[in-house]
Amino acid sequence: MEKIFSKINPDILLSIVNRLEDITDKRKNLTPEKDYLQVACFTMDKGKIFKAHKHLEQEKITRITQESFVVFRGKVKATIYDLDDTIIAEPFLNTGDCIVTLYGGHSYLGLEEGTIIYEHKTGPYNGVDADKKII
Repeated sequence: MEKIFSKINPDILLSIVNRLEDITDKRKNLTPEKDYLQVACFTMDKGKIFKAHKHLEQEKITRITQESFVVFRGKVKATIYDLDDTIIAEPFLNTGDCIVTLYGGHSYLGLEEGTIIYEHKTGPYNGVDADKKII
């Protein structure tokens, strides 16, 4: 797992890159508990089960959209921007890799035809004008 911290404020974790080969049978929480998006990874062998459950309704306040981006098939170049909108890292993501963006900016470039991505983010989504600033 690679953690990308801000150079402007080294206490701020901007992004996390987790590689497919880093996933084990032990649950690994990728994001800090204080963040709005909670991401974990683990392998699940045949017969392994989670007890049936549902999540309780509770009021939660989110102040920023955070997202994860999982490459299901193909290859992607991510560009990570610091708090001042300067490029801080450019990791390449392969099939099975995941990047979690908590703060700062980002862009993604598909490098292979037919690349498939799963994107997850905190909601609700209030449209482009309320959610994004183009860098």
